[in-house]
Amino acid sequence: MTELLAGMWGPIIIFGLRIVDVSLATVRMLLTMRNARKAVPLIGFFESLIWVIAVGTAIQNLHSIWHILGYSGGFASGTLVGIWLEGKMAVGLATVRIITRTSGEEVADALRDRGFGVTEFEGHGRKGQVALIYTLVKRRQIESVLAEVERNDPGAFISVEEPRIIRRGWMFPVRRK
Repeated sequence: MTELLAGMWGPIIIFGLRIVDVSLATVRMLLTMRNARKAVPLIGFFESLIWVIAVGTAIQNLHSIWHILGYSGGFASGTLVGIWLEGKMAVGLATVRIITRTSGEEVADALRDRGFGVTEFEGHGRKGQVALIYTLVKRRQIESVLAEVERNDPGAFISVEEPRIIRRGWMFPVRRK
Protein backbone atom coordinates (compact mmCIF):
# COMPACT_ATOMS: atom_id res chain seq x y z
CA MET A 1 0.00 0.00 0.00
CA THR A 2 2.83 2.40 0.86
CA GLU A 3 4.38 1.95 -2.58
CA LEU A 4 1.07 2.66 -4.29
CA LEU A 5 0.51 5.88 -2.29
CA ALA A 6 4.12 7.04 -2.78
CA GLY A 7 4.02 6.36 -6.51
CA MET A 8 2.42 8.19 -9.39
CA TRP A 9 -1.11 7.19 -8.28
CA GLY A 10 -0.55 8.64 -4.81
CA PRO A 11 -1.55 12.24 -5.61
CA ILE A 12 -4.72 11.03 -7.35
CA ILE A 13 -5.62 8.77 -4.44
CA ILE A 14 -4.95 11.58 -1.95
CA PHE A 15 -7.09 13.91 -4.08
CA GLY A 16 -9.98 11.42 -4.01
CA LEU A 17 -9.60 10.75 -0.28
CA ARG A 18 -9.66 14.47 0.47
CA ILE A 19 -12.79 14.94 -1.62
CA VAL A 20 -14.49 12.24 0.44
CA ASP A 21 -13.28 13.39 3.87
CA VAL A 22 -13.93 17.10 3.30
CA SER A 23 -17.36 16.35 1.83
CA LEU A 24 -18.14 14.31 4.93
CA ALA A 25 -16.85 17.14 7.14
CA THR A 26 -19.06 19.68 5.38
CA VAL A 27 -22.15 17.49 5.66
CA ARG A 28 -21.28 16.65 9.29
CA MET A 29 -21.02 20.32 10.26
CA LEU A 30 -24.28 21.23 8.57
CA LEU A 31 -26.07 18.25 10.14
CA THR A 32 -24.59 19.19 13.53
CA MET A 33 -26.27 22.58 13.23
CA ARG A 34 -29.53 20.77 12.47
CA ASN A 35 -29.14 18.51 15.51
CA ALA A 36 -28.86 15.20 13.61
CA ARG A 37 -27.42 13.36 16.62
CA LYS A 38 -27.39 9.86 15.15
CA ALA A 39 -25.67 10.53 11.85
CA VAL A 40 -23.04 13.04 13.01
CA PRO A 41 -20.80 10.68 15.07
CA LEU A 42 -20.84 8.02 12.36
CA ILE A 43 -19.91 10.54 9.69
CA GLY A 44 -17.17 11.90 11.99
CA PHE A 45 -15.67 8.42 12.40
CA PHE A 46 -15.29 7.83 8.67
CA GLU A 47 -14.19 11.41 8.04
CA SER A 48 -11.31 11.13 10.52
CA LEU A 49 -10.33 7.65 9.33
CA ILE A 50 -10.01 8.84 5.74
CA TRP A 51 -8.25 12.05 6.81
CA VAL A 52 -5.54 10.15 8.73
CA ILE A 53 -4.70 8.10 5.64
CA ALA A 54 -4.67 11.16 3.34
CA VAL A 55 -2.64 13.43 5.61
CA GLY A 56 -0.23 10.65 6.54
CA THR A 57 0.47 9.94 2.90
CA ALA A 58 0.88 13.64 2.08
CA ILE A 59 3.31 14.17 4.97
CA GLN A 60 5.38 11.13 3.98
CA ASN A 61 5.68 12.61 0.50
CA LEU A 62 6.34 16.30 1.21
CA HIS A 63 9.16 16.15 -1.34
CA SER A 64 6.54 15.68 -4.10
CA ILE A 65 4.68 18.78 -5.25
CA TRP A 66 2.09 16.47 -6.85
CA HIS A 67 1.20 14.89 -3.50
CA ILE A 68 0.83 18.35 -1.95
CA LEU A 69 -1.31 19.55 -4.86
CA GLY A 70 -3.42 16.39 -4.62
CA TYR A 71 -4.01 17.09 -0.93
CA SER A 72 -4.86 20.78 -1.46
CA GLY A 73 -6.92 20.23 -4.59
CA GLY A 74 -8.89 17.48 -2.86
CA PHE A 75 -9.68 19.84 -0.01
CA ALA A 76 -11.01 22.54 -2.35
CA SER A 77 -12.98 20.06 -4.44
CA GLY A 78 -14.31 18.31 -1.35
CA THR A 79 -15.72 21.58 -0.07
CA LEU A 80 -17.68 22.07 -3.29
CA VAL A 81 -18.89 18.46 -3.30
CA GLY A 82 -19.92 18.71 0.37
CA ILE A 83 -21.99 21.83 -0.23
CA TRP A 84 -23.61 20.20 -3.27
CA LEU A 85 -24.41 17.04 -1.27
CA GLU A 86 -25.94 18.99 1.59
CA GLY A 87 -28.11 20.91 -0.86
CA LYS A 88 -29.32 17.66 -2.40
CA MET A 89 -30.09 16.20 1.03
CA ALA A 90 -32.08 19.34 1.98
CA VAL A 91 -32.44 18.34 5.61
CA GLY A 92 -34.49 20.58 7.86
CA LEU A 93 -37.09 23.28 7.61
CA ALA A 94 -37.25 26.81 6.25
CA THR A 95 -39.35 29.85 6.98
CA VAL A 96 -40.45 31.63 3.82
CA ARG A 97 -41.50 35.27 4.21
CA ILE A 98 -43.36 36.88 1.33
CA ILE A 99 -44.22 40.56 1.08
CA THR A 100 -46.55 41.60 -1.71
CA ARG A 101 -48.29 44.84 -2.56
CA THR A 102 -50.87 43.38 -4.92
CA SER A 103 -51.62 39.69 -4.49
CA GLY A 104 -51.55 38.76 -0.82
CA GLU A 105 -54.77 36.80 -0.69
CA GLU A 106 -54.10 35.07 -4.03
CA VAL A 107 -50.60 34.00 -2.98
CA ALA A 108 -51.80 32.78 0.42
CA ASP A 109 -54.70 30.84 -1.10
CA ALA A 110 -52.46 29.28 -3.76
CA LEU A 111 -50.02 28.10 -1.09
CA ARG A 112 -52.84 26.73 1.05
CA ASP A 113 -54.24 24.89 -1.97
CA ARG A 114 -50.84 23.17 -2.31
CA GLY A 115 -51.01 22.04 1.33
CA PHE A 116 -48.80 24.63 2.99
CA GLY A 117 -49.71 26.26 6.28
CA VAL A 118 -49.85 30.01 5.82
CA THR A 119 -50.11 32.96 8.16
CA GLU A 120 -50.96 36.26 6.55
CA PHE A 121 -51.34 39.76 7.91
CA GLU A 122 -51.27 43.33 6.73
CA GLY A 123 -48.44 45.77 7.05
CA HIS A 124 -47.30 49.11 5.82
CA GLY A 125 -44.25 49.46 3.57
CA ARG A 126 -42.51 52.42 2.00
CA LYS A 127 -45.09 52.63 -0.78
CA GLY A 128 -48.19 51.83 1.25
CA GLN A 129 -50.16 48.75 2.28
CA VAL A 130 -48.56 45.31 1.89
CA ALA A 131 -49.54 41.77 2.70
CA LEU A 132 -47.05 39.69 4.69
CA ILE A 133 -47.24 35.94 4.29
CA TYR A 134 -45.29 33.42 6.36
CA THR A 135 -45.03 29.69 5.80
CA LEU A 136 -42.85 26.98 7.31
CA VAL A 137 -41.82 24.27 4.84
CA LYS A 138 -39.37 21.43 4.44
CA ARG A 139 -36.22 22.71 2.72
CA ARG A 140 -36.82 20.49 -0.29
CA GLN A 141 -40.17 22.28 -0.81
CA ILE A 142 -38.68 25.77 -1.05
CA GLU A 143 -38.49 25.74 -4.86
CA SER A 144 -42.15 24.81 -5.25
CA VAL A 145 -43.17 27.59 -2.83
CA LEU A 146 -41.06 30.11 -4.74
CA ALA A 147 -42.53 28.95 -8.05
CA GLU A 148 -46.07 29.33 -6.70
CA VAL A 149 -45.34 32.86 -5.45
CA GLU A 150 -43.73 33.80 -8.79
CA ARG A 151 -46.81 32.50 -10.63
CA ASN A 152 -49.11 34.71 -8.57
CA ASP A 153 -46.91 37.77 -8.00
CA PRO A 154 -43.59 38.00 -9.87
CA GLY A 155 -42.79 41.25 -8.03
CA ALA A 156 -43.15 39.87 -4.50
CA PHE A 157 -40.29 40.27 -2.03
CA ILE A 158 -39.26 36.85 -0.69
CA SER A 159 -36.80 35.85 2.02
CA VAL A 160 -35.98 32.36 3.24
CA GLU A 161 -34.48 31.60 6.64
CA GLU A 162 -33.73 28.51 8.69
CA PRO A 163 -35.57 28.49 12.02
CA ARG A 164 -33.58 27.43 15.10
CA ILE A 165 -36.46 26.57 17.43
CA ILE A 166 -39.98 25.46 16.52
CA ARG A 167 -42.75 24.85 19.01
CA ARG A 168 -46.26 23.77 18.14
CA GLY A 169 -48.17 25.07 15.12
CA TRP A 170 -50.08 23.14 12.50
CA MET A 171 -46.98 21.12 11.51
CA PHE A 172 -46.01 20.35 15.12
CA PRO A 173 -49.04 20.14 17.43
CA VAL A 174 -46.68 19.00 20.20
CA ARG A 175 -43.18 20.22 20.92
CA ARG A 176 -40.69 18.93 18.36
CA LYS A 177 -37.74 16.95 19.72
